[in-house]
Amino acid sequence: MVTKRYEWVDGAKLQDHSKRKHKILREYVFDYLTVRCTLPQQERFRLAIVDGFAGGGRYQCGTVGSPLIFIEELGRASEAVNAHRVGRGLAPLEIECLLVFNDASRDAINLLQTHATPLLAGIRHTCPKLHLRVEYLQDLFEIAYPKIKVLLAQGRYRSVLFNLDQCGDRHVERETILDVMRSYPAAEIFYTFMIDSLLAFLQKNQPEQLRKRLDHLGLSDSNVQMLNGVMTRNDWLGTAERIVFDAFRLCAPYVSPFSINNPDGWRYWLIHFANAYRARQVYNNVLHENASLQAHFGRSGLNMLHYDPRHDEGLLYLFDDDARSSAKDQLFGDIPRLVGESGDAMSVMDFYESMYNTTPAHADDVHASIIENPDLEVITPAGGERRKANTIGVNDVIKLRRQRSFFPLFLKAESWLEKKE
Repeated sequence: MVTKRYEWVDGAKLQDHSKRKHKILREYVFDYLTVRCTLPQQERFRLAIVDGFAGGGRYQCGTVGSPLIFIEELGRASEAVNAHRVGRGLAPLEIECLLVFNDASRDAINLLQTHATPLLAGIRHTCPKLHLRVEYLQDLFEIAYPKIKVLLAQGRYRSVLFNLDQCGDRHVERETILDVMRSYPAAEIFYTFMIDSLLAFLQKNQPEQLRKRLDHLGLSDSNVQMLNGVMTRNDWLGTAERIVFDAFRLCAPYVSPFSINNPDGWRYWLIHFANAYRARQVYNNVLHENASLQAHFGRSGLNMLHYDPRHDEGLLYLFDDDARSSAKDQLFGDIPRLVGESGDAMSVMDFYESMYNTTPAHADDVHASIIENPDLEVITPAGGERRKANTIGVNDVIKLRRQRSFFPLFLKAESWLEKKE
């Protein structure tokens, strides 16, 4: 698939799907920093942000691009974090961030430097506790990546956020995504691509797998170009999500296969990769705060992709109030079943790590479904019982009540065997 790069000097046009991605990215970066800087004992926090396809910084309409969004949100988050700390009688927090801006176009990098310089000067004046170092690279991302790794190694960064908003679909290798996630303990990636390209890859390299995936749509004998005509169908979105998830699920412990919500069809994917459940939790919450910017089709509780489109009825989940209501309905049954699969109890930490790669649900809805469930109780480390959803902590234990409204899985199987005998 041939794509045309942005012409930044002449004025790049801001596409609607990019506008949606930027809003999610902006709010996530702010929440990311505020979540990572909550420990009262912290005196310093260090991170690196890599924008692999940085562009020129501003679009034709004057709207800022991702590199300037990072600078702005780092400043805003730094002020918010330190205002909160001062209000609690704590010393301000020093935040150090390495920003690596790369683009294949020399014109784009020159333009970006022009736009970033006054913004960085303003940050130094208004946010004295925020220390930014910027490195500009000009190369194809895969060629620049070894240089980026050297910069990250020199600074011994553990918390690294990559923004890989490629213009097209062939500029980031799957092996590179895997290397990023394995190289840094607290790595995260925002990765953009078009579903058409993944389908083309699978059709060429795994035709049988693709045929099975598309069989229920009646498209097994069609070529990839003809798939565009059905990308507005919800069941097509569900199929595409599972293809995306299968292709990338081994790259990281937490992979969100949600599509940018486009009225004209499900074409653009913004995937979030993370090594920690907390990152996926924050990402889900940000999506709910920006309802309808991304979309999921399938189950809304746990096991979001475990449905058969030929037999089961999936729902379009747009992270809005209706979606949250349906999620709570499904979570009410899903959560006790998940706990029951481990016996009769599991720590909240184990629960989070088990479920956050398989749900689009908001954390508040998950917690409410636990507290309000007659089959569950939450036990504190001291042995007490939680009564409010917002007090649940990672050191608590979720336990099945002794008398509950469903039979344990083992007893169900045992009863079935007795009847068979």
